[in-house]
Parts: sequence; structure tokens; C-alpha cells
Amino acid sequence: MNLFFPMVCEACQKLLSDNEKVLCTECRHTLPVTNFHFDDPEAVKKVLYGRVLLENATALLHFSKKSTVQQLLHNLKYRGHENISGFLGRWLGSELQSLNNYKTVDVVVPVPLYKTKQRRRGYNQVDLFGREIAKCLGVAYNNSVLVKTKPTATQVFKTRLKRWTEDTSLFSLSDTTSLKGKHILIVDDLITTGATIEACASVLHTIDDIKLSLATMAIAD
Repeated sequence: MNLFFPMVCEACQKLLSDNEKVLCTECRHTLPVTNFHFDDPEAVKKVLYGRVLLENATALLHFSKKSTVQQLLHNLKYRGHENISGFLGRWLGSELQSLNNYKTVDVVVPVPLYKTKQRRRGYNQVDLFGREIAKCLGVAYNNSVLVKTKPTATQVFKTRLKRWTEDTSLFSLSDTTSLKGKHILIVDDLITTGATIEACASVLHTIDDIKLSLATMAIAD
């Protein structure tokens, strides 16, 4: 198959060797990892300070425009390369499973897409990311409890202020009992202003006695 459809690195487009998957060795070791969950556990919380109460929060990579991380997420979201999602989930999940802060997580919940967008894309880009993290942590995965109720324009074309003020009343719950008393890990692809996470959290906090944590693929610099 590689003869006719050669496997290339999802970040730099170089041909992959037989022992490389998704990313070449060079990109794997030069991507701008945050190491927040090891070195600076408050960094992502600061983005949401005063708006969302989080037990723990982290992001795997730093995101900037015209970077390899942007190329990676672009391939995931717009070119059908869903394998990137699982790869990043296994990467981050393998690191989180060694940390005591994440051993109290009960369930992983992805930020949902609006139904027409998911139908058009064919998948939620954070689904495999969340599933792999849940698998690493040995916990449940629930992609049906949080529902997006209306469409929004692509985030990348909005200003920070517009993103911050627009993402309200976008989500609802399909079930308010199964997550009662649980520690929920919300997963998403990219955190910028934190408006989407704030909207999700406001809905989830209507469930009795829950705790929230957050893990994303990347955070915008």
C-alpha cells in the first residue's frame, strides 16, 4: 500500500519510515509540548480564572499560526485525518495516567459538534482523542451527555472578543443523573479564550456534586 499511497508525516509531509506512525521522529521530538501537567498545572486554569472552577487542566501542545501544530490540527479537522486525534490522545493519556491528580477522574466527556457539522465532517475531531485518554486512565467515555444545540461559525475566523462573547447557551444535557457526583474530564482540540469550555462547564455544573477537569490537544499562545 505504501508503494501507491505512501504514508507521510501529518506535520511536515515527509515520508514516514516503517517504524513511524502519524508523525516522523523529528516532528515528534520538536513539536512545542507544554508539559503543563508536569511543570505548570495552573497555566490553563489561568485562562479560565473566575469563569470556570477546574480541578486540573492541561494542554498537550502550544498552538501558533503558520506552525506545524496548526498544520496538524488542520489535517485533523478539514482533511479527514482522524488518526491524528487518537495519536494525540494516546500521547497525552499515557502522561496523565502517571499523575495522581488525574487518577480521580471518573468519566471523559468531549466537547460536541453540532449535528450537521459532524454529519458533514463524518466525525468529531476530539472523539478518538477522548477515547484514548479514557482508555489510558481506565475510565468511562461518554460522548452523548453533552449536546450542542445550535451551529457556530468556524472559530479560527473570529476575533478573540467575538469568540469570548458569542459562545453562550450553545449546549444542553441529554441526561442529568448518570454523571451526578462524578469527576468529569472535558476534552477539546484547542483552547483560545476559553469561551467554549465556559459554556460547556456552565451546563455541566447543573449536575449535582460534580468536579470538572480539562485536557486539550493544544492551547493558543
